[in-house]
Amino acid sequence: MEFIKHYWWILVILLMVGVLMNVYKDLKRIDHKKFLDNKPELPPHRDFNDKWDDEDDWPKKK
Repeated sequence: MEFIKHYWWILVILLMVGVLMNVYKDLKRIDHKKFLDNKPELPPHRDFNDKWDDEDDWPKKK
């Protein structure tokens, strides 16, 4: 227990290194070229500002 009290930061670093190694291995398995070839079509972006577009707050030019 004395070791853990004094050197807890080493355990945190080892945990972080393990997480980063697993992330790296998982990212290496992704085939991004295959995904880009079979990328699904995205629907058009819809925001709800279209109802405000009709209201014009600027003064009209004469």
